[in-house]
Amino acid sequence: MSHATASQPKTVKARAELALNDEFLRKAVKFTTERLRNGKKNASADHGNWDEWRERGRQIRLHTIAHLDYYLNMFVNNARANGVHVHFAETGADAVRIALDIAERKKAKTVVKSKSMVSEELHLNHALEKIGVEAIETDLGEYIIQLAGETPSHIVIPAIHKNRHQIADLLSEVAGEKLEADTTVLAGFVRKKLRESFLEADIGMTGCNFAIAETGSMVLFENEGNARMVTTLPKTQITLMGMERIIPSFRDLEVMATLLPRSATGQKLTMYMSGITGPRREADADGPDEMHIIIVDNGRSLQLGDPEFQELLNCIRCGACLNACPVYRHIGGHAYGGTYSGPIGAVLTPALNKNVAEWDDIANASSLCGACYEACPVKIPLHEMLIYLRRRKVESGHGNKLESAGMKGFAQVMGNAKRFRAVLGMGKLGQKLVVRDGSIRTKLGPLKGWNSYRVTPSLPKQSFRQRFATLDEEIRSGLKEMNPEMRSRMERIVKEREHGKGGHVHG
Repeated sequence: MSHATASQPKTVKARAELALNDEFLRKAVKFTTERLRNGKKNASADHGNWDEWRERGRQIRLHTIAHLDYYLNMFVNNARANGVHVHFAETGADAVRIALDIAERKKAKTVVKSKSMVSEELHLNHALEKIGVEAIETDLGEYIIQLAGETPSHIVIPAIHKNRHQIADLLSEVAGEKLEADTTVLAGFVRKKLRESFLEADIGMTGCNFAIAETGSMVLFENEGNARMVTTLPKTQITLMGMERIIPSFRDLEVMATLLPRSATGQKLTMYMSGITGPRREADADGPDEMHIIIVDNGRSLQLGDPEFQELLNCIRCGACLNACPVYRHIGGHAYGGTYSGPIGAVLTPALNKNVAEWDDIANASSLCGACYEACPVKIPLHEMLIYLRRRKVESGHGNKLESAGMKGFAQVMGNAKRFRAVLGMGKLGQKLVVRDGSIRTKLGPLKGWNSYRVTPSLPKQSFRQRFATLDEEIRSGLKEMNPEMRSRMERIVKEREHGKGGHVHG
C-alpha cells in the first residue's frame, strides 16, 4: 500500500517536486545523511579490511537465503522448544489479524513498541487503534513522527526530515509549555514521558534485526535502551519478523554485528545488542511471561528463485544506500510513497507489491550511479535491479507509450546511415526556432524535464561524419606547422588512408 494521503500527489515526480521546494526538509536530510555517510566512511576505514568483511556478509546472506526453508524450520523448532509461540503470516493482512487476536485475547489497552519497519509495512498502529488499543512508539524518532501523524522517511533515522526546531514545536504541544530546541532537553522530556508507558503497557512489540537459527534466538540492535524496556517490562511480547531475517549461527552474528552498526551510523557497535531466547524463566529477574514471534512473508517469498531479485532478501536494513544516494539526499523519503524509501525502497516496494501499476514510476527515481552498491555492506546490486524493474515495467505493458514510440523511431534512424544524416540535417534547420546563445532553451515536449535543470547544447554546424570526411585536408593544411619528423609520419598516414591501408601510428 502507498503511504500517500488524499492531499499528497500520486506520482514520485510530483512528490519530489514538493520535497525540492521544502527548504527545511532538504537542509535537514542533507545534514544528517552527510553525517551518517562520513561516519560510515571513517568506521569502515578504521576497520582495515572492510571489503573482505562485506564479502563475508554477502556470502552468509547468499547461503542463508538459498537455504531459507532449512534455516527457518530450524529456527522455528528451536524457538518453540524455548517456549515461544511462533506464527506464520503469508500476507500482511494475516500478520495484522494474528497480532490483533493476541491483543484481544490479552484484553490489552496499550502496546509499547520499539522500532519496527515491518509494523510500518503492515500499518499495524492504525489496525490496533480500530480495536481500541493505543500503540505507543518508544523510539525517539518514531515517537516524533507519530506525534506529527507521519511515516518514517528513513530506515534508521525515521525523523531525518525534521530539524530540532520543528521537533521542539511538536514536543512543546505535548508538554503544554515551550521546550528549548536542545537535543538533551527534548530527549529528556520524551524519556520522562514514556517511563509510565513502559510500566503500564500490556504488550511489548518489537521488530527483529536477526534471528539465530541454531538457538531460536532473536537479536535487536538499538542505541536508546527503549527496546530493552519493551522486551522486559510488559507481560506479553510480540516480535514481528520478516522471514528473511534469519542467519545460521552466533558466529555469523559476529559478521553482521560488525557490518550493520558501521554501515548504519558509523558506530563500531550499537549501545545495546540484545539476544532474546524465549520468555522469562523462573530464575530470570525480568522478561515477558508469554512471547510470540510472527514470521511475515508479505511478498518476500516471491523473490526466491528469481535470479534478478533474490539478492534483495540479503538486505540487513542498515540504510547506508539511502545516505549514499544523491536522489534521496535531495528529496527525502516520503517522495517514494511507500514504507521503504531510497534505493532499497525503489526496488523492494514494487517487489513486495503485486500491483505493478501503483508503483510503475518508482524505478525511475534513480540516477543509476551505483553509489548504493558501493555503500551496501552485503553488496546488493540495487542499481542493476532498478534496470531490471524498468525492463519489466515495459514488458508488463506499463511503459510510457510516447517513450516507446520514440525508442522505435530512434532505432529506425540509428539503424540506417542515410536516415541518420537526413535527420541531422532536418535537426539543424528545425533547431533555429528554439536555439538561443548556443543552447536549446525550449521547455516543450521531451526536453521539458531536461531543460528545467540542465542546458541542452545546440547541434554543431558540422557533424563528426562531416568533419571526418575533410580530415585529410585539415591534416595537410597543418603539416606546414609540424616539425620534420612529425610531418613525415602524418604524410605517411594520409597516403595510407588514400590507398585504403588504414592509418595506425606506431611509436
